[in-house]
Amino acid sequence: MKIAMLGSGFIARFYAESLHSQRRKDEIIMVYSRDEKNAKRFADDYNLLYYSTSMEEAIAHPEVEIVLISLPNDLHEIAVEIAAKEKKHVLCTKPLGRTAAEAKNMLDLVESAGIFGGYLEDLCYTPKFLKSMIQVRQGSIGRVLWAKSRETHPGPHSDWFWNKERSGGGAIIDLGCHCVEISRNFIGKQIKPIEVMCWADTQVHPIDAEDHAIGLVKYANGAIGQFEVSWTFRGGMDLRDEVMGTEGTIWLNSFLRTGFEMFTTGKGGEGYVAEKAESNTGWLFPVGDEAHELGYPHMFTDMFTAIEEKREPLETFYDGYVVNAILDAAFKSASTKIWEPVLLEDWRGDEPEKSAIKWTSYDENYYLIKEEVLPNGDMKLILKEKKSGEIIQRIKTAK
Repeated sequence: MKIAMLGSGFIARFYAESLHSQRRKDEIIMVYSRDEKNAKRFADDYNLLYYSTSMEEAIAHPEVEIVLISLPNDLHEIAVEIAAKEKKHVLCTKPLGRTAAEAKNMLDLVESAGIFGGYLEDLCYTPKFLKSMIQVRQGSIGRVLWAKSRETHPGPHSDWFWNKERSGGGAIIDLGCHCVEISRNFIGKQIKPIEVMCWADTQVHPIDAEDHAIGLVKYANGAIGQFEVSWTFRGGMDLRDEVMGTEGTIWLNSFLRTGFEMFTTGKGGEGYVAEKAESNTGWLFPVGDEAHELGYPHMFTDMFTAIEEKREPLETFYDGYVVNAILDAAFKSASTKIWEPVLLEDWRGDEPEKSAIKWTSYDENYYLIKEEVLPNGDMKLILKEKKSGEIIQRIKTAK
């Protein structure tokens, strides 16, 4: 498909590298930037046919089939409005909106226009994450009880990120959107998020928004999603996920410590090391293929294949809306210091009562609490009687 790239900055270049590498058939033909010099440079760098300083002109161009939004957060909504008006499919970088209200309007716009809306949540497409989701869906770790996601680094690249009005917040809106959606996938998107408890503070940078936050999201089935986000972490970008289930555990380390380590005195020059790397001397942690490790190729393959097959992608505008609703509750909780409800005007998953916890039965009379093999080979069972609630233990003697 022929793509109009809206934006010419850091993320737009990451997207372009992914789309134009390894003989990809979907190609960018148009770039929009508010700065003509940046637009022309981007077009020259990627051999694009067209560039423009008019968003309307770029989207409405007759050869453009799909719009890719890589703009500051405050421009997402207007870009979707124009795409919907022109009946052009649209892909939007994270977060979908600054608030759930903005995200809901964008969701309504694409659905009313009958166009495709893909939410570009790249960290839900990394090779490690996709492989781990196969294991989760197969039941390898049982019912997910706790999903923890951490993204921390020294802070974003562009000035608008640091402007609370333009971005919609600080580390929570920038990084929390990743972490929340990762946990939602692990716990199950059909499980309703109920409430959020969040601590946030501005610890280092002279800005109005938070630069550090930790939050808990409680789901209808009792599972907990935990996010840790910071613009105060020194040493690069740290991306880690942990998932604990009734039958197992998964640990993922996606960035910073990836198995590629290098020491240099720096005499060889000042080359690029990796995203958010703070130094090019000493021990460094380069990344073999950043776009691949961050999920971009898998993400775009899913998006364009979904358009061709007329199906939903793994990450939709609806997902972006739910994430924004959870983040709204996180911002409110950080202010009130109490659990705050997740307000979802439009919920399309299971009703909370359907997600009630079901205890594991040992037999018709007892629930199983725990079983373990003792040093002598005996099997100990801890059981709870269903009627009386009495807790007992039984020993199965080793033969």
